[in-house]
Amino acid sequence: MTNGKTSSPTPLPATGAAAKPKKKSLFSTEITLSKEAKIKPLSKKDLMGVFRGLSSMLRAQINTADALKYYAQGLPDKVISGTLMQIREDITAGVSVHEAFRRTGRFTDMVIGLIQAGSDAGQLNQAFSSLAARFASELHFSKAIRKATMMPAVVISVLTGAFIVSQVKIVPQVEEMLSSVNQKADGLTAISFAVAHTTQKIWWIVVSIIIGIIVSIWRSDALRNLLLGLLMSKWRLLRMLVMSLRQMTFLSTMRLLHANGINLAKAIRVSANSVKGTPFYSELREAADKYEKTGVPLSTAFSKYTSVDSQVVHMLSIGEKSASLDHQLEMLSEMYEEDAENYMASFTALVNFLVLLVAVGLIAAVFIGTFLPIFLMGPKMMNSGM
Repeated sequence: MTNGKTSSPTPLPATGAAAKPKKKSLFSTEITLSKEAKIKPLSKKDLMGVFRGLSSMLRAQINTADALKYYAQGLPDKVISGTLMQIREDITAGVSVHEAFRRTGRFTDMVIGLIQAGSDAGQLNQAFSSLAARFASELHFSKAIRKATMMPAVVISVLTGAFIVSQVKIVPQVEEMLSSVNQKADGLTAISFAVAHTTQKIWWIVVSIIIGIIVSIWRSDALRNLLLGLLMSKWRLLRMLVMSLRQMTFLSTMRLLHANGINLAKAIRVSANSVKGTPFYSELREAADKYEKTGVPLSTAFSKYTSVDSQVVHMLSIGEKSASLDHQLEMLSEMYEEDAENYMASFTALVNFLVLLVAVGLIAAVFIGTFLPIFLMGPKMMNSGM
């Protein structure tokens, strides 16, 4: 007998393919974890290697998806490998090349814009090659700047430390030795001891202030720009070097973008990102807005709203009038790259000379403060012993 209620059948466990839970691949797990973490852009050195490799494979008639796979395979850096494989999966799924690069969050607007232009024009290998050349140039100048500044800073820091140690540790021992034979310092010896006493009292304050200033400059763009602007106003060589580097950077970016089909206003805005943190950033964006919205000539917008050299304005005007803007931008980029090379060589030579003078001064200070009192007081000490 039944109780009038139809009992629902107990569901049977699924069998076959339906019973298998959907597995997550190791690759998808890595991508999920990487998305949860803070995404960091790839370094310029990594980007240069990636774009060089991809460009060479595309020139060998390998399609983009396979080129990404081949380059990613065997890479020791799992972040780069995972990023390239993620791009490949998106492209295989039908996503456009530039959008696949954008989704990773590891590439700048300049890189995305140039990839889009190269893809639309069917010249993706040239876009990759141009990007590799651009990053190689930036790395070259970054290395030159580090070489010109880091080594002198290390040398001066070491010698300054040696001077402080001599004044705090060694000179007091010399002074105590003279006191033990009842000799009173006079002349240069007295001056040397007075300098040592002052150094012993204030060295830690001075060092703390210097460290605080360095940290503040390192962390504050406004303070760094203020200090750099002050130095540029007083030091012509530094001003010429910095202006050449900045103008070379945004002009070469602007040329790459415009030569690959990006309209001028967008090319200027994207190129402004390459000098972000400098006065050029806001100036270029304002010039792009005025050029796009008011229809003024490009040379006029640069003349009124930016602080670029008059040579830039003149050649842009020639490019607009003769329909040779790409050629003029290329000439400007090459010109400022040559200027930057020359100014960098002069700057490095001058800094090395100044460091040599400072090093000689610090070594002389250590010698005078430590050994001169012994030489000067030696005869008196011998006489007192007799």
